[in-house]
Amino acid sequence: MTFPQKVGIREVGPRDGLQNESVIVPTRRKVEWMEKLLDAGIRYLEVSSFVSPKWIPALADAEDVFRMLPKRTGVTYAALVPNAKGLERALQADVDEVSLFVSASDTHNRRNVNRPVEQSLRELRPVAEEALAAGKSVRGYISMVFGCPYEGKISIGTVERTAHALLDMGVRELSLGDTIGIAHPRQVTRVIRQLKTTIPSGKMALHFHNTRGLALANTMAALEQNIQFFDGAAGGLGGCPYAQGAAGNIATEDLVYLLEQSGIQTGINVNQLVQAAGFIKPHIGGRLSSFQASLNEEGEDGA
Repeated sequence: MTFPQKVGIREVGPRDGLQNESVIVPTRRKVEWMEKLLDAGIRYLEVSSFVSPKWIPALADAEDVFRMLPKRTGVTYAALVPNAKGLERALQADVDEVSLFVSASDTHNRRNVNRPVEQSLRELRPVAEEALAAGKSVRGYISMVFGCPYEGKISIGTVERTAHALLDMGVRELSLGDTIGIAHPRQVTRVIRQLKTTIPSGKMALHFHNTRGLALANTMAALEQNIQFFDGAAGGLGGCPYAQGAAGNIATEDLVYLLEQSGIQTGINVNQLVQAAGFIKPHIGGRLSSFQASLNEEGEDGA
């Protein structure tokens, strides 16, 4: 068993985590939270999303967050961009990287953005081209890679076609999402092995949700396939507003603990991540889905 020596973490909590919260976190508190994440060693931060505020009110302050968040050398500040209008806002905010989104499931894509996958891909191409022309890098999310609540199984061929469509636009990295947390290690191995026949492993990141408690096990399966990039959300925040039953993302602090204990470098301090999760907890109703954060609370209580 050979693991990569170093893994890159994509912290998506400020966007993917907060977008599903019914509580609106004050802008200043969001910025303070992100600064704590950066202090812990996070070097890739998905700050917000430039979607219409009427669809995701929790992220209506995207411009203000980018304006207030101090730039740090060596950190990539990313944002999700759904369309040309969102890109215009993102460019005005001077994001470093634009994240595009499409589903591997036609039904989920229709429920999410009211259009089939092929139409989404056609409309995203000029968005990617404009972002690249503006000197921004582009990342692509593919959701429902391992299964869909509406369509059930998703064929690897469908995922592969969607992935190549994004890569042909100039997307530098694909985030492959287990959006409803349905994946298991053997499936993860099978899917990545097939994708690696036409896509370099260095172009892929894995985005696991922990609905069935298998996110860490799935991470190990991905590591065995030489995947070197993973998404995580501090505190295990998240879900999907258009996928009922989807639990939170894998907690970044749990992910980092697993990697560091396995001898894989991340450059991130677990204890500081736990403290950052503790900071945001009271602002989202006091709920976290994180083993490391729970253990820290038990220690504080003397349990």
